[in-house]
Amino acid sequence: MLQSQLKTLMIDAGSGFYKTMRFNIGKFWGPVDLGLHLAYKHNSLNIGTGLLAGSIFPGSNRLIFTGISPCWHGFYISSMGGAGLVFDNLGINMLSIKGKAVTPSILYLNRIHGEEIQIEIVPVDVDKVWQQGRKGVYAMMQHALNLFGDRYEEDPRVLAVGPASKYTDIGAICSAPVKKGLLTYVDTWAGRGGFGTKLLTEHGIAAVIYGGTFVDEDFRDRKVADQWFEDRYNKKLSAKDLEATTKYRYDPNFNTGGTFGVNYASLGEHMTAFNYRTIYWSSEERLKIHKEFVLDHYLAQFNEETIMPKQFKNCGEPCVAVCKKMKDEFKKDYEPYHTMGPLCGIFDQRAAEKLNHKADSLGFDAISIGGVLAWLLDCMDSGLLGEEELGVKGKPKWDVNNFDLVNDSMHNANLAIALLDEIVKPESKIDLSLGARKIARAWAKCISKEIMDKFVYTAFARQGWMVPNQYWTPGVLSPMGIMGKYYNDYGRAFFSPRELGRISATRMKKELILDNLGICRFHRAWAEDIMPDIVQKLFGDKEGFLKSIDLAASRINSRNSSVFWESERNIDYVFTFLKLKQKTEKNNSELDYWVKRFEENKHEAAYDFWYEIHKGVHELLREFPI
Repeated sequence: MLQSQLKTLMIDAGSGFYKTMRFNIGKFWGPVDLGLHLAYKHNSLNIGTGLLAGSIFPGSNRLIFTGISPCWHGFYISSMGGAGLVFDNLGINMLSIKGKAVTPSILYLNRIHGEEIQIEIVPVDVDKVWQQGRKGVYAMMQHALNLFGDRYEEDPRVLAVGPASKYTDIGAICSAPVKKGLLTYVDTWAGRGGFGTKLLTEHGIAAVIYGGTFVDEDFRDRKVADQWFEDRYNKKLSAKDLEATTKYRYDPNFNTGGTFGVNYASLGEHMTAFNYRTIYWSSEERLKIHKEFVLDHYLAQFNEETIMPKQFKNCGEPCVAVCKKMKDEFKKDYEPYHTMGPLCGIFDQRAAEKLNHKADSLGFDAISIGGVLAWLLDCMDSGLLGEEELGVKGKPKWDVNNFDLVNDSMHNANLAIALLDEIVKPESKIDLSLGARKIARAWAKCISKEIMDKFVYTAFARQGWMVPNQYWTPGVLSPMGIMGKYYNDYGRAFFSPRELGRISATRMKKELILDNLGICRFHRAWAEDIMPDIVQKLFGDKEGFLKSIDLAASRINSRNSSVFWESERNIDYVFTFLKLKQKTEKNNSELDYWVKRFEENKHEAAYDFWYEIHKGVHELLREFPI
């Protein structure tokens, strides 16, 4: 048996007071269920690893962030690749920050061998630091390293925020592995949920630098692990993991790799672009731009510059997935390079790199800000918003029939960058401090509701919002307690809405298994299946662990304040998907029924569709299912 308690360092950023608390394993199992408890008790930001951090299992060193999200306005979970490996050297399972520092500060944590953790909270001039060197989050990471780096016997790791956390509710937390004292370009993010905003505005912390040399007992028995995997899969652990991570490394079926490569290679008629305007196009029109703009140019550039020269890196822990697809200092992932790519009318790597790097340096959740930029560009192109409302001149070049892939992409990127600069300045005309949904509502009331109707987002409670994951399917707009992650179905198959709700609820529980153990979802092909049994072997209580997952899911769902779709484009997003599926799925009476309902009265049908999903979710996420 391994450890019996979860050790949590509780820090009050206002007073500097700290203490270590211990929670018995069995009552809590990891950073999610313990984070859920602490978030509602202290309104803390909780940062922790799973029980298997530092172990032999690949992908087990994810750093999990939990708390009440500034943008979602409910409990949220975000995670960061690899950053848990260095965190494990502190000899704790979780850091819980409450209170607020008087002035923006850097939190320093260091543990040398068996000594107590060294803790300091040091003021920092964030506006000055953000303008240095590589700017923004990168400058803040470097500043923390300059101040404290030489105190560590081994390379530390830094979590940092940028100007987005000061001026908006979608500030992210960034980190990058440090190699021999130098900050690498392989940035990793806890993006979704706006926890950078929470760290800075609610707790006054602009960066956390941590590391140490504490050695605890981790599971490292390769022979035993291989036997478990051979008993289940007839393959050793490394062989099974190699198979499971094919997409993220290199998939010979598509002659590309990573989320960017495989997703773009396979989009076809499910292609979305120009703030989702493509959902109204014919399949032939979508296939045309997918081939000419994406396959022949945007993806071709990626394959030539990243896949062929094998510019692959990992997130900071040894992993065969090497999922970080690089081009010099630029890391290419599908969703950021889609929201700040085709969704903004950008189909060239140089333009996408420029915009993505700008948003990253400012410290934005890339998916959320990309969705906002696409929406604002759409409103500019439609004449609904202009310089008076946005403080930015010009219009995007969105004429698809006369589109210059290089020059028009760069024009659109520069316009989007001007919008970013406006967003992160004092007294901005684009005030996102309380979120894009709030400003959309204000513009809808004083200018035109058409502005809000072009914005694709999920709504939660009074002000909560989230740009959906970039898959054209109703599941990403489901009324669930947490959205914007993969706690829902995101495949292309059609399900009745009630069944979709049940499938999404099941997906949520499986994702919670991974997050509560701190395991990267890129390893889910085996981790979801075998990890509960490994918990039994190592901690002796598989049933208790799975019950904790069910309870966490039901507790999150009990506060599910999802709001019916407020945007017309949300409704059309679902309706057009159903019509697309009807073309390929013949003799599907359930599908035919819903298409007919939407054709007769799409608003009435949308209400019923939404509530049917909601029913399915509640059916499975009740504490005592029917």
